[in-house]
Amino acid sequence: GGGPRAARGAACEPVRIPLCQSLPWNMTKMPNHLHHSTQANAILAIEQFEALLGVQCSGDLLFFLCAMYAPICTIDFQHEPIKPCKAVCQRARAGCEPVLLKYGHAWPDSLACDDLPVYDRGVCISPEAIVTAEGSERCKCKPIKATQKTYLRNNYNYVIRAKVKEVKTKCHDVTAVVEVKEILKSSLVNIPRDTVNLYTNSGCLCPPLHANEEYIIMGYEDEERSRLLLVEGSIAEKWKDRLGKKVKRWDQKLRHPGKGRNEPGQSDSVQKSSRTSNPRQRRN
Repeated sequence: GGGPRAARGAACEPVRIPLCQSLPWNMTKMPNHLHHSTQANAILAIEQFEALLGVQCSGDLLFFLCAMYAPICTIDFQHEPIKPCKAVCQRARAGCEPVLLKYGHAWPDSLACDDLPVYDRGVCISPEAIVTAEGSERCKCKPIKATQKTYLRNNYNYVIRAKVKEVKTKCHDVTAVVEVKEILKSSLVNIPRDTVNLYTNSGCLCPPLHANEEYIIMGYEDEERSRLLLVEGSIAEKWKDRLGKKVKRWDQKLRHPGKGRNEPGQSDSVQKSSRTSNPRQRRN
């Protein structure tokens, strides 16, 4: 008899729910946690939340809904579909239930948070855990924008233009392997024009880096172990020539504070000379 057991033995299938195709997993398995037997049924059911998602009442709502309607399916967890963590549900509910109540709806019983596993005591998925390879640490990453104020305040040891080759995880330690294209600033640790490792000292790659992209990276060094660090407070932004020029100017301000304040453009003259040959320099 091909009863419920046959359905349970089914393999993973690609996520076909349009709302969920932007999430970090692309395979799911039916029936889902709301007992929809097919993704077609799940699509019709999840569509009722489109308006609520449009209100942006919680950054966790989409992740939570998709974890329920299109649960992640992996080789390791083929038999028991993984549920979202209770905390993810609670965050989504805290943000969005007030909106539902305003329109006379309650938080649906089918999405009750109480039945869901707690992170420390069972297997469950949360946005924080997916970012790290094993989910041992929660990654709460607020990428910092490169601005002059931040640059002058954070006093970075190194600034490089680099292309990311790979991001490696080994026993909860994330390391980014990058190819150095240009060294805009270095301190005591020697930076070869070659492949170097950026160490995070944690399970979090913050700021995030993606393979094959070119970035401007600003960070600190571990002098004793002569390592370059990419840690909290570091900056990584997609490389733009404009940004590189700005950083060179900021670095001069850092090295010669006060210079060029009374005479505008003086501290910039070095850069300008390459573009518009500066009369002051032409005379010498």
